[in-house]
Amino acid sequence: MKSWRQNPVWKAFLVVWGLVSVCLTALGVLIAAIFLGPKRAFFTVAPLWVRQIFPLCGVKWSVRGWEDLPEEIRNGKQPVIFMSNHESHLDPPFLIHAIPIPAVYIAKKEVKWMPLVGWAAWAAGTIFIDRGNREKAVRSLRLAAEEIRGGKNVLIFPEGTRTRNGKLGSFKKGGFNLAMDAGVPIVPLATVGGYRILPADSLSPSPGRFDVLFGQPVRPGDYPDREAILSEVRNRISDLRERAGQEA
Repeated sequence: MKSWRQNPVWKAFLVVWGLVSVCLTALGVLIAAIFLGPKRAFFTVAPLWVRQIFPLCGVKWSVRGWEDLPEEIRNGKQPVIFMSNHESHLDPPFLIHAIPIPAVYIAKKEVKWMPLVGWAAWAAGTIFIDRGNREKAVRSLRLAAEEIRGGKNVLIFPEGTRTRNGKLGSFKKGGFNLAMDAGVPIVPLATVGGYRILPADSLSPSPGRFDVLFGQPVRPGDYPDREAILSEVRNRISDLRERAGQEA
């Protein structure tokens, strides 16, 4: 028997409500910022989007491996760069919910001016870069490295875009240059299930399971060059994805 969550009317409602609730959540961040301050408001309010939309979609989730990370990472004293594979539109909001400490994204500067959503991203402390100007982009990444050394955690999708076939894609080098410049550990993590729930070519979610697995940190100073760091992080994310499949 077909699940009622597969009813076309319900799926259409979820698409509309998902978009509307994103705007409402962003508005909630901006209002809460008056009382809590921008950063605290974002990381208090933004995770609520996942907590209300996932049950409506019939999505169950789990987060594993965080408790095995070094204490200085878990308590936020050691800034890190989180690197994750990218399966779905749901990855960014879910990881904001799943990572217990504040971690911001790097986004193109145009996002800052998007009504509500861009303003909420600014409140979070998102690092904006000018991708259309190489000199400004390089300068922005140097400033980003300084912010990371100063205590800001960053979350990067090294594939650069969502998978089109469910497989792990090739990794771009920019995030690894940033990690080497900042001199902070990289925490590999894997998101598993998002491709089946909401693939890149769809806006209509399906019921399913969404898992996040954290791996042990990779310290750039332990490797001879950028390519070795990239290979190690990619292999660890691949292993985490396989482990999630075995544990499912």
